[in-house]
Amino acid sequence: MSMMKLAFQNFKSSFKSYLSLIISLAFTILVLFNFINLIDSGILDQLGESNARNVEIILQVLSFTIACFMIFFIWYSTNVFLTKRKKEIGIYVFMGLSNQKIGKLYAIETILIGFTSLLLGIVFGIITSQLFTMILMAISEISVEITFHFSLMPMLITSIIFFIIYFVFVVKGYINIVRSSVLEMVSANRQNEYVKQNNTVLILKAIIGIIVLAVGFYLATKEAGMEVMGNILLATILVIIGIYLLFGGLIPLIFQTLAKNKNFLYQKERNLWINNIIFRMKKNYRTYAIVCVLMLCSVTALAFGFSMKNRYEGIVHFENTYTYQVMSDKSGYENEFKELIEKENKIEYASDIELLTINKEDTNNNYTIPLALVSYSDIKQLADDTGMEFDLTEPKDHEYIELNRLYVMSLTNDFIVNTETIQGVEYTSIQQTTTPYLGYMQEEMDYMIVNDKTFTQLSSIGQSMHIYNYKIEDPYNFEASTNDIQSSSHFLGLVKINPERDEIAWLKILFSVSIFTFMVFIFASGSILFMKLYNDAFEEKERYQVLSKLGISKKTLKKSIANELRFAYAVPFLIMAISSYFSVKAIGNLMQGTLLSVNIISVIIIFIFFYICYRFSLIIYQRNVL
Repeated sequence: MSMMKLAFQNFKSSFKSYLSLIISLAFTILVLFNFINLIDSGILDQLGESNARNVEIILQVLSFTIACFMIFFIWYSTNVFLTKRKKEIGIYVFMGLSNQKIGKLYAIETILIGFTSLLLGIVFGIITSQLFTMILMAISEISVEITFHFSLMPMLITSIIFFIIYFVFVVKGYINIVRSSVLEMVSANRQNEYVKQNNTVLILKAIIGIIVLAVGFYLATKEAGMEVMGNILLATILVIIGIYLLFGGLIPLIFQTLAKNKNFLYQKERNLWINNIIFRMKKNYRTYAIVCVLMLCSVTALAFGFSMKNRYEGIVHFENTYTYQVMSDKSGYENEFKELIEKENKIEYASDIELLTINKEDTNNNYTIPLALVSYSDIKQLADDTGMEFDLTEPKDHEYIELNRLYVMSLTNDFIVNTETIQGVEYTSIQQTTTPYLGYMQEEMDYMIVNDKTFTQLSSIGQSMHIYNYKIEDPYNFEASTNDIQSSSHFLGLVKINPERDEIAWLKILFSVSIFTFMVFIFASGSILFMKLYNDAFEEKERYQVLSKLGISKKTLKKSIANELRFAYAVPFLIMAISSYFSVKAIGNLMQGTLLSVNIISVIIIFIFFYICYRFSLIIYQRNVL
């Protein structure tokens, strides 16, 4: 019988065993293909040059992230596959096959798995490509014309990425088999059994893990200035290391301590599964840590997507605070412009304010953006006229409140104390606000809210300008009043806002992309645990058969299996749930928003998915070992 035929028969007979691996790989390939296909389709061009470029960069970065994840996932899955098959493959030695031929058999069988996964991923990717784009745009609330797009280029790029990664690990497995001895292959399962670990080592790992994790949590939520990004990066590294050490130290230590308590151990058949967890923890703790980190990444990605969505909505609301902002050199013309606008439009609300722009040579401002002053009483009156929130404390002499714009991402927060110097006098910031009192004009200058006394004192060195702000009931009819406004002899300049203007639509795509990232990582983490437990079932089959022969009932053994699997799913989930609070809080601090509801919902979704995976694992595990 040829190697190809034998490998195909093995693949066919063990297809059910490979199904979870094939589905997981196919799903990852499907998502990667759809992102690459979306870039190639030309649909993004409808968003405008700037948006299309930004969205393309986001999708390219995400495709690269998925490719990196694919490296890890294929490495892990092929290792599990090799471990499971080594004992079976080793038997072929007694049939007269050399290690090279056995390695070839393994390589062919592994390639069949990869080819099946790729074929399913590409085929279903093509079938769902239009639906994928529709869902992406629907979640993003972007209207584009979607047409079916078929091109060989996305298929080719996806296939090349997958096969390069996959081929590397197939070769690695082949070399591993060629260099293995017969005894090593036949006793592969027994080599994976580990005894209890040294308590001193576990205590050391546990202490270091708790300290590292605590420092990571502290840095993630620490109020900071320009170093905030560095803190978050360092916190990410420390949290990953901390989780790794918790599973390698603290959790085994807890279970080994519990096992020494005979009153605890010999109740409710705990000795059947607690000791098994202890003996297997040295091998499995890396898997639990990896799954926990993947879940944490998924929650963080989703929180970041929601924060960007909130920021997008905030910026849009900010820019559309007023429909018209009319500039004039004198006060008292608010009614004149109001009458001109009301020829064609109804006004929802209106306000006016005096700005005092300061010459650059009179300040220490090294930026090209001009510096402008507004008085506290004027801002308070404007808020009253427009119904905006107002909770600002009146600044004292030599103090001011920063009136900031909304940025896509800003490191500015209340922790930073800024100062401005005007004609040698230093003014200290006591508060910051991004309330859009000045609407779009708030983005054009740096504003200082000062008390009325300071404003009057500095009026002699600044240039006064009055802005009349109007919000109309039908903002889409903004062009109708433009000519009337410009006909006034007191008109100096006009800012008019088109509500359909959307130069930051790419932020909405980022939100929908974060949802797909969340799904990929959650699906992957569940698949990894499922595959690991499926593999463990074959290793545990003999042990449960012995226990059954000793007279232990199937009902008792099923309870033991349920408890062991419950631990495998529950512990990574619980550590993720605790850690996610700090990671989501860090994103919230960075983006100056509250994301607790997103955190809770994402954790609930993961719990539901993991519970489903647990039930399937339990059914399959019990079927294989009992």
